[in-house]
Amino acid sequence: QVQLVESGGGLVHAGGSLRLSCAASGSRFGINAMGWYRQAPGKQRELVADINNGGSTNYADSVKGRFTVSRDYAKNTVYLQMNSVKPEDTAVYYCNARTIWGQDYWGQGAQVTVSS
Repeated sequence: QVQLVESGGGLVHAGGSLRLSCAASGSRFGINAMGWYRQAPGKQRELVADINNGGSTNYADSVKGRFTVSRDYAKNTVYLQMNSVKPEDTAVYYCNARTIWGQDYWGQGAQVTVSS
């Protein structure tokens, strides 16, 4: 089992910045990628960004150029730096870890609210 603990959510004004962190613990063997998803009210959960063990990243079109995903492999932590945030970025952000066998683990979620 992998446990994911998120931190860093909160309220931010449009145009501001926020950084989310997610620390993984437990049986981390086999984790191939870590990243972030989000779910806004009434919408499906969507990928925001992820990064694999080789350092390759993948971003949703809506956040390209504004958000940056990174990993500290020594600390088993993934980060999401959110710059130039917009009201439409308001959502619950979930940390994700995916194993080489395709199993997904999820954090508890962190609320991010962007005021206009």
